[in-house]
Formats: sequence, C-alpha cells, structure tokens
Amino acid sequence: MRGVEWAGPQVPVPGLGPEAPEAEGLRERKKRLMRQQLSDTATRMFLERGFDAVRVTEIAEACGVSEKTVFNYFPAKESLILDRLESTMASLRTGLAEPGVPPVEAALRILDRELGAMTTWLAGQDDPVLAGVIMRRFGALIQATPSLRAHQSDMMDQYVAIAAAILADRAGMSADNPEPQIAAAALLGLWRIQFRSLAKYLDGTRTAAQVHQAVTDDVRRAARLINSGLSSLY
Repeated sequence: MRGVEWAGPQVPVPGLGPEAPEAEGLRERKKRLMRQQLSDTATRMFLERGFDAVRVTEIAEACGVSEKTVFNYFPAKESLILDRLESTMASLRTGLAEPGVPPVEAALRILDRELGAMTTWLAGQDDPVLAGVIMRRFGALIQATPSLRAHQSDMMDQYVAIAAAILADRAGMSADNPEPQIAAAALLGLWRIQFRSLAKYLDGTRTAAQVHQAVTDDVRRAARLINSGLSSLY
C-alpha cells in the first residue's frame, strides 16, 4: 500500500500496489496478488481499529491464510502497511547508479514516478475528496503509532546508507566521508518535501492533476537549493 505523510520514501496509497513486471509468470502473479491482498486487508483493518489493536492472526484469517504465510511475505507487522519501501530501495539502487544522470535528477525521476502513481490512483476514484481524506488518515495513523515511526526511521537509515555508498562510488570516495553522507541525506530529504506537500495539497479543492503540479513545484524548489552543492561533486 501507499500513503501520505511520513519522514521518508514510499508511503502507501490504499488500493495501489506494486506494478506488475512486464514479464510475469503465473506463479509470480499469484504471489504479487496475495501480497497485495494481505497489505490492503491489513491497512483497512489498521485504519478502522488502530495499528496496535489488530493482530496478525486476524489479518491472516481475513485473507484465508495462516499467520506463517503472512510472515512469509512480510518480515514484520509494520511491513504490512509500509510494503512499498523495498520498491523505493530498488529504485534508489538503480537510479542513483545510472551513468550520466546527476543524483538530483535521478531522485526527481523516482519521485515523479511515485507521485504519478498516487495522483493517478486519486483521479481514478469515484470520490477523489474522500480518497484524499483516507490518504490523510493513513498519514495520521503512521504519526500516531510509535512502532511505525520507528520502522520508518530504521528504513530511512538504510536508504541513506545505500545512497551514500552509491554516491561515494561515483565520486571515488569512501562512503563514510562527509560529502556522500550529507549528499545522501539531502537527496532523501526530497521525499519528506514530497509527502508533506502532498498532505498539504490534498485539501479537497484541487484536482489530481493540480495536486501533482503543486507538489512537483515544491519538490523542484527544494531540489534547486541542493543541486548546486551536489553538482560540484558529481
């Protein structure tokens, strides 16, 4: 699932799961759909009752599987509601390492794809205003749940470490040098801007296209501020 307001990349939006690979076999498709069903069901139950009030066994029963099956797909309960984090990690690995593409541009491309998926989902809902409310409720749930915030913080540390290693390699430096460390932190700060802006503009007065444009403008303003410093290294 994907959502809205948090301090790192890839927040879930209800009903929107990972894109299907171009070449997907039957086995892979069944696994992807089961993973999506588990995440969607868990998110709905968490929104209705609160994260801590729902047991993993209840999610398993609602999906007709065992608790063990749930943990075969998700390493922790928190992963059920923040299930797109691995996709962001993969995007960072490939995007930041792409030859000839400046790091800021690579980050902006990833962010635009993620934002596009969210606003496309929003535009396709029968009641976009209600959909926006649900997205904001998701953000509120994250912020109100200490274990989810801790999970996000841990994932952000992993993202920074991955980005710093890639940027250091591109610059011929050690990953523990201050330059790639601050560069990685600055790049990932763009995700904070995107999701906070998304929450701000999901006020029910804008179309999905207008939300997309307003959020993009905010992100690119922030990107311009950090681009000059990064361009001196890359």
